[in-house]
Amino acid sequence: MNINALRTRFAAAAAAAAVLCAALFLAVPAAHATAAVDASGPSQLIQSASEVMLKDIDANRAKYRQDKTGLYRLIDDVLLPNFDVDFAAQQVLGKHWREADEQQRARFIKAFYRSLMQTYGDALVDFTGDRIKFLPFTGDPAAPRATVRTEIRRDGGSIVKVNYSLRKTAAGWKAWDVVIEGISYVKSFQEDFGPEVDAKGLDYLIQRLESPGPAVKPAKRS
Repeated sequence: MNINALRTRFAAAAAAAAVLCAALFLAVPAAHATAAVDASGPSQLIQSASEVMLKDIDANRAKYRQDKTGLYRLIDDVLLPNFDVDFAAQQVLGKHWREADEQQRARFIKAFYRSLMQTYGDALVDFTGDRIKFLPFTGDPAAPRATVRTEIRRDGGSIVKVNYSLRKTAAGWKAWDVVIEGISYVKSFQEDFGPEVDAKGLDYLIQRLESPGPAVKPAKRS
């Protein structure tokens, strides 16, 4: 499935999936928002991050509709510390990550992250907490990898299954992938970006992502 199809599913689950769309600024004091997230386990991390986000959005919805800057700041402070940016970027680029130099890697992470925020972050403004159902955690909390399962209710009442992939790092549990109705965010971008990098080079992809406006759409292929 290409990114256009993924975006359709992603928009329906935007509030929960935004764990992988954290961005650039801050609307509430950093120490307060970060401390409110319980990262003691994979399920606690996903649920508490979502609750902190949605509580703030409920209180500031009208303001965020007028100016998204505060929303982007909130996303960054609550979610970015709990997202394994480097690992996700490595998986998205695949073999091209190994071929990239340190500057290219840093530019890709920053540009890709910014693009995700601009493309998907706005959908959070209209999302409410009653749409999310956190399913019981059935994994082994002692294992180095975990999956947290949720269900998102769409406007029409249908249910979208959203699963989070997490890994235990030296800094604690981190989310790195979202799987929406069986479609992996990381794998989908890898499949779209890979041929583009093969044909035009990594610098071309980075420059496209760095250009103004939402840039995570797949490039047109000849």
